[in-house]
Amino acid sequence: MLRQLAAAVVVLSALSVYAPASAQERDALRVCADPNNLPFSNEGQEGYENKIAELFAQTLGLPLEYTWFPQRRGFIRHTLRSQDPVSGQFKCDLVMAVPVQFEMGLVTDPYYRSTWALVFRKDSPLGEIKTPDELFALPAETLAGLKIGVFDQTPGAIWLSSHGLLQQMVGYPTLNADPAEYPGRVIERDLHNKELDGAIVWGPIAGFFVWNDDENLALLPLRSGNGIRFDFAIAMAVRYGDKEWRDQVKGLIEQNKDAIDELLRSYHIPLVDENGDPL
Repeated sequence: MLRQLAAAVVVLSALSVYAPASAQERDALRVCADPNNLPFSNEGQEGYENKIAELFAQTLGLPLEYTWFPQRRGFIRHTLRSQDPVSGQFKCDLVMAVPVQFEMGLVTDPYYRSTWALVFRKDSPLGEIKTPDELFALPAETLAGLKIGVFDQTPGAIWLSSHGLLQQMVGYPTLNADPAEYPGRVIERDLHNKELDGAIVWGPIAGFFVWNDDENLALLPLRSGNGIRFDFAIAMAVRYGDKEWRDQVKGLIEQNKDAIDELLRSYHIPLVDENGDPL
């Protein structure tokens, strides 16, 4: 999901239209997903996107199949737009989570909205702050020694730099070419090992990994303001030209709305409304 948010700023130079498959012709629900990117998805199908896909497959009465590829540059080309060289069939037909501004496919209406969050160790100098802005009120000597992980070209990096904390930022690539890496490792590995005092990550990542170690970690959701957008609405995507399938997916979202909301909350995602207020 983090990688998708970054990729959403890339503008397509040309749009290709693909011949859609009728809903009646489908013999499986074929989903495009990352094999190693909890809490979103993994090959063990433990992520909340996996669980939502299971709901859809059950509703459709179809088996669930995956095409796995790391969500980095080339993800859509190798999944949603990729065809089997023998059968000519597209490898998968649905991406479970994209920003609503996504330009590489047809998107549904949003099915949740979350916000970036500051995650920190409770035993770090950040452990006493109760609001994000209290970070900037810490004593100068405390601020000088902070190390806060941020992904490049993301709201967290802009926010810290706008407050003069460039030297406190520890940068991570948003689109990491190593398929063994995933955004949550910033918390699992570097924050846990005390290489960082805090990290600013996308809300679902923050909520999931803090929940798994709430004895040692805490989070503060970040609120949009002063020209910096932290909250984003998330939709699903299908290929361009496949409007019938997109509309059917919209129906699946509506039909399973209560179950989807329950799933999102079970993964401790910090959900917000259109104004950025917590739900």
